[in-house]
Amino acid sequence: MSIADPPSLPRTMTAEELMALPDDGIEREIIRGDLRETPTTVRNITHSGVEANIVYFLKAWLIDAGAGGKVHGGEAGFRLQRTPESLVGIDVALAPGDLVESTSPKSTYHDGAPTLAVVVRSPSDVHEKVVEKVDL
Repeated sequence: MSIADPPSLPRTMTAEELMALPDDGIEREIIRGDLRETPTTVRNITHSGVEANIVYFLKAWLIDAGAGGKVHGGEAGFRLQRTPESLVGIDVALAPGDLVESTSPKSTYHDGAPTLAVVVRSPSDVHEKVVEKVDL
């Protein structure tokens, strides 16, 4: 290891440790206790357009139905489980009202699962990684 190499990160982390890391262009998630790192996805107007359409229709449905909750887009953070720790970003998510109410306005993620999670597949996504995340 040279002096220029960054220190290696532990493979196992808590959600709090993950969220304390700097925003350095690396996308990080914890899946079943293991830290997963991937370079940030290259900007993609097709991906963002699909996300925007889903958010639009889901938000319209939420308003029409008079249901509680909140629609999130753009890699909203959700801690899906604590043991083993799993904190993931979700492209589009519907957080139920009780989860929204129990989340501090200062928190950067919800501590619980959404009612609905949508993963918009990017050309750079690896099938097995998407399946693993969906399985959670």
